[in-house]
Amino acid sequence: MEAFFDFLGGYWWLAFPLMGVVAPLGSWWSKNQKERHERRLEVMRTKAELAQARPADPRQLAEDEAAGRQRRVARLLEAHDDVARRWLDYELDPAKLIAFPAMSDGRDPRTAAFLRAKRVADGLRPSSADERIDAETYAEYRDAVHDAEVAFDVAEQEARRVRDSGFTEAERQRLARAQQLLSVALDQSATAAERQSAYRRVRDELDGLIVLSDDAVAHLKHRIAGELSP
Repeated sequence: MEAFFDFLGGYWWLAFPLMGVVAPLGSWWSKNQKERHERRLEVMRTKAELAQARPADPRQLAEDEAAGRQRRVARLLEAHDDVARRWLDYELDPAKLIAFPAMSDGRDPRTAAFLRAKRVADGLRPSSADERIDAETYAEYRDAVHDAEVAFDVAEQEARRVRDSGFTEAERQRLARAQQLLSVALDQSATAAERQSAYRRVRDELDGLIVLSDDAVAHLKHRIAGELSP
């Protein structure tokens, strides 16, 4: 070891040229490490891109497609049910029909258009969201539901606009009396006899003006406490 230090002491002047060699070597080493790191990153990026481009499992693709189709059909069924509920709000409520009689008049072109659109949608309706339907059938049902929604909006807006303007003054007076009598028929504080009499008079006032469906009559009877005689 002492001989080594003696050697260094005798050749100390070699340190300066060696520094000129070591410095470039350090720079080269740092650059080499940086390039290797960049190459590793590039390899990792390439592998990730290949993994994304690799075809997915056909079974998984089929399951995803079926789930997406099921969600779309479920949304259509909800929209279909919603327009049916809006229609039943008129069909089963005599008070609404008296206030907006055009909604029960199949001769009105807008109401007739809705009823036709509803029949088409009802005919195309699948039994449930789980039922498998092809793309063409789905498109037909989607368009039919949309047509029914639009047709109902148009019919409702027109019915609310015209109200009872299509009736004569005498007929409008009959509708007004029917509305008042209906309030008595549904009044819990009225006696059974009063409610029964009011119900019969409602039917008489509406005779020839508005046709109550069997469902509307049954619904009205259900709302009136006590059994009403035919």
